[in-house]
Amino acid sequence: MQNMLTLISNVFRLGNASKNVGARMVASTRSFADFTPQASFDVKKCELHRLEAGPSETAVLTREQGLQYYRTMQTMRRMELKADQLYKQKIIRGFCHLYDGQEACAMGIEAGINPTDHLITAYRAHGYTFTRGVSVREILAELTGRRGGVAKGKGGSMHMYAKHFYGGNGIVGAQVPLGAGVALACQYQGNNQVCVALYGDGAANQGQIFESFNMAALWKLPCIFICENNKFGMGTSVERSSASTDYFKRGDYIPGIKVDGMDVLCVREAIKFAADYCRAGKGPIVMELETYRYHGHSMSDPGVSYRSREEIQEVRSKSDPITMLKERMLSNNMASVEEIKVLTPSPTNKYTDRHTNIHIDTQTYRHRWSNSFFPSSFLHYLLPSSLPLGDRCRDQESDRGCGPVCDL
Repeated sequence: MQNMLTLISNVFRLGNASKNVGARMVASTRSFADFTPQASFDVKKCELHRLEAGPSETAVLTREQGLQYYRTMQTMRRMELKADQLYKQKIIRGFCHLYDGQEACAMGIEAGINPTDHLITAYRAHGYTFTRGVSVREILAELTGRRGGVAKGKGGSMHMYAKHFYGGNGIVGAQVPLGAGVALACQYQGNNQVCVALYGDGAANQGQIFESFNMAALWKLPCIFICENNKFGMGTSVERSSASTDYFKRGDYIPGIKVDGMDVLCVREAIKFAADYCRAGKGPIVMELETYRYHGHSMSDPGVSYRSREEIQEVRSKSDPITMLKERMLSNNMASVEEIKVLTPSPTNKYTDRHTNIHIDTQTYRHRWSNSFFPSSFLHYLLPSSLPLGDRCRDQESDRGCGPVCDL
């Protein structure tokens, strides 16, 4: 038990993590005046369905935004790679679907909507949980079944929640009608908010999704339906599973947009357009984000039986969302190599994110005890309080964790 806690604590040395994913400037040897404060970039033109005009093909990026986006995506990437490590050490168990490769989708969506807008997604939810304001500490504690987790260790990988974030849902496609319901609540309350309902290409043929489309169109709900097309539903390619792979046209009578999901700026501009469309009372919109996951469908899937390692490496080398943003910033003098290096983890580099108080030392991990990493007291919730638990729990009433005999 002690060894398990030591391993978990050694992954991240976390302070009191902030709930917000705002920007903070990184110290540099060069003065601020040496950098370009903002720049404009051309982004890939979106394909349109039932729309006369689409999102802007030019995106304006400030230096502060660029550093924020880069930091957030690097944190998501690092968090997922550490989750992979913890799973292989059998510290994380059960279902675990990683998000590395798709960071531009989560970051671009969050940058294009308001914090008060709503979001619901499927089971590949770690990235969205972070961008919605949950700390890495709470996410990792949840993944490892600790009471310091965002759902007190009882939800695990697929069931994390935050304010205006409704999960993390384990049933394929079931989150889409729930998202339409949230949009209905926004319309009923007249708060000018929108709901983003995400699903994968593997869920795109679910009947409940088309029922949600129909109701949202009838009632003109402020809902952005987004299909994250990462090319494979589990181990089945989209070409083998869908008669039509134009997922942005699946709404038929609902306008649609096809977006480069590997470009954070392209995603941001498309989301801004879609949110404005919904807020104007024009009804729902369907969006397809073309993206790619580097890991398999879940940790039980090696991810190379239905695609080659060369294919994965080619996407990494040509379309990686983090590398793309880094090259844009460096080539336009919006950041220094030193700044980027500080924000980029490496075997010889300490990576510190001051805003979220994340400290990762890949060479020297210091053990730090925390109540957050004691196992969640499931027995306290599942068994009647009058039932004697003997030596299985140290302190049932205060839910301070389980004793050494109980390894929940």
